[in-house]
Amino acid sequence: MHVTRDRILQATLRLIGEQGVGAVTNRAVARSAGVSLGSLTYHFPSQSDLLRESLRTFVDNEIARVTARAARLQGADPEQAADEVEKAIVDFAQGPEQIASLELHLHSARDPAVREAATRCVEAYDRLAAAILSALGIPDPERRAPAVVAMLYGLAVRRLATGDTSATGTAEALRLLLNGTHP
Repeated sequence: MHVTRDRILQATLRLIGEQGVGAVTNRAVARSAGVSLGSLTYHFPSQSDLLRESLRTFVDNEIARVTARAARLQGADPEQAADEVEKAIVDFAQGPEQIASLELHLHSARDPAVREAATRCVEAYDRLAAAILSALGIPDPERRAPAVVAMLYGLAVRRLATGDTSATGTAEALRLLLNGTHP
């Protein structure tokens, strides 16, 4: 277990979520994590290393959280699944980690060193969505999963932009995507 490393990564995610990627300086991260500058640079020699590992940490934690929730969907129908997805999002709708994740995805468009982690994140969400769709009996889940993931990313941006902490409409949007536009 790397307690110092984990504290640095959590502090980085918190700073990004609260103030943006530009706030991530070695001094600010070290101060927020309660570690020395030397300890920070020992674990993360470059800014790209720190950002990439922060995104990886977020992804690993998020996949574990969502996978546990998805396990409850075994045997559920698409209606129940949509409701469960909305509940899961409400649990996570506002917080520096979600904002940090989206900030890091945007940053990856400018920083190829971070892009690999962002790609891994999207691919993991696609795999998870495909597994959930498959468990629900949705045909061709691998082909449909990216649309579900893209919709959930878009809804996350919408929630953050409007301050909506309820995730209202997520279940309905998922139902429309899974069932088509017919009620």
